[in-house]
Amino acid sequence: MIEIRIHGRGGQGAVLASIILARAAHFDGWNVQVFPEFGVERRGAPVAAFARLDRQPIYIRSKVYEPDHIIVFDSALMSTCDLTAGLKRGGWIVLNAQGRPSISKYPNGFKVASIDATAIAARHGIGNISSPIVNTAMVGSFAGATRLVSIEAVAAGIRETILSAAVESNVEAAEEAYKASIAS
Repeated sequence: MIEIRIHGRGGQGAVLASIILARAAHFDGWNVQVFPEFGVERRGAPVAAFARLDRQPIYIRSKVYEPDHIIVFDSALMSTCDLTAGLKRGGWIVLNAQGRPSISKYPNGFKVASIDATAIAARHGIGNISSPIVNTAMVGSFAGATRLVSIEAVAAGIRETILSAAVESNVEAAEEAYKASIAS
């Protein structure tokens, strides 16, 4: 079983990203489970979402305490709490951070894929200028870094989940982030 924890702030699309990721994984033949964890449920407040992927049926019904990978929508959250708590050695940290996309390895054995999902979302007109919504770019980056799901499945997951005129912009953002993550 592969367990993923997604950290973001209310309004960034972390919960929707977990749903898109689950649908993409399902298209690629995985059994999936997703669920959110809310605190004060307001825009800007920390939010977590969880996803499980397995080739067998999933019977666990608890929050993810020891994820294989984490996705972080806001790098500022890294300084407020230990988002890597429980992260398994060799796990990926897919991080939205300004600057050139990069992949590095933390000394404690974590792999890091850094992508400027905020800039990608802004380029594709997702959200607004002051609050770009980075969820689809982050799912694309996760797919590119980990190779657990295909970009074709991510695109299908986006098309099935996002029911607005901006669906193709979201697919393009995911594809751009995917390419940047596999090329780094």
